[in-house]
Amino acid sequence: MSTPSFEQMLEAGCHFGHLKRKWNPAMAPYIFMERNGIHIIDLYKTQAKLEEAAAALKSIAKAGKKVLFVATKKQAKQVIADKASAVGMPFVVERWPGGMLTNFPTIRKAVKKMTAIDKMTKDGTFDNLSKREKLQITRQRAKLEKNLGSIADMSRLPSALFVVDVHKEHIAVAEAVRLGIPVFAMVDTNSDPSQVDFVIPANDDASKSIELVLDTVIAAMNEGLEERKVEKADSNAAEAEAAEGAAEPRRQRRRTARPANADNAEHVATAAPAEAAAEEASAAE
Repeated sequence: MSTPSFEQMLEAGCHFGHLKRKWNPAMAPYIFMERNGIHIIDLYKTQAKLEEAAAALKSIAKAGKKVLFVATKKQAKQVIADKASAVGMPFVVERWPGGMLTNFPTIRKAVKKMTAIDKMTKDGTFDNLSKREKLQITRQRAKLEKNLGSIADMSRLPSALFVVDVHKEHIAVAEAVRLGIPVFAMVDTNSDPSQVDFVIPANDDASKSIELVLDTVIAAMNEGLEERKVEKADSNAAEAEAAEGAAEPRRQRRRTARPANADNAEHVATAAPAEAAAEEASAAE
């Protein structure tokens, strides 16, 4: 797992904060200085915090758990969609549906509705509907796909939340905090980091900055998934070897039992003519 260098973060513009008059005092520990009315983020702290967050996310991915990525701002939408899809994680890049976490069963019902519409299309029920009904169902399906299609495979609450811009996604953060779900987030100088478990102080408005942080995080999670595959393969091999070892003594016992039976059969076969000859001799006398 590699963390981007100071020069890489500087080139991506991770150090640029907001105007001094828009700052949140809670971000003071992560601010290096103020220049031309703009706060500059301390990239050494960004580097350390990013490494800490990436290690934690790697552990979550290695355990086979899901991380929900949230970013509805224009600069981050496509980056989040591409990176999260690469590791098979759910994401939200459209409007955050209120209650997605705190009222998760209702969200699951909406996802099942989408599945039911797909089933209607396949079994021919859709063809028997009127033109107006078809249009209504098609629009409903498109709306569900747009808002919930990216979380269709999320059958349970995520184990963690990764957020770009906690100021904009404050509802998602509040729901996660209420349920005790750990929050990983890129936090700019205008945001409150108090509700974030793993703070990554960085510019959350520049697409290059967002992409650099996401690349590091996704690479770490990918490593965790690969290690999980290797450990699973090793575990299966060990189980197969143990089963083979347990079966070997049984086979040995069977092999040792067969010659004994064969010897007994041979003894009986040779003894029978001898007994018959003895009986004939006694009869002749």
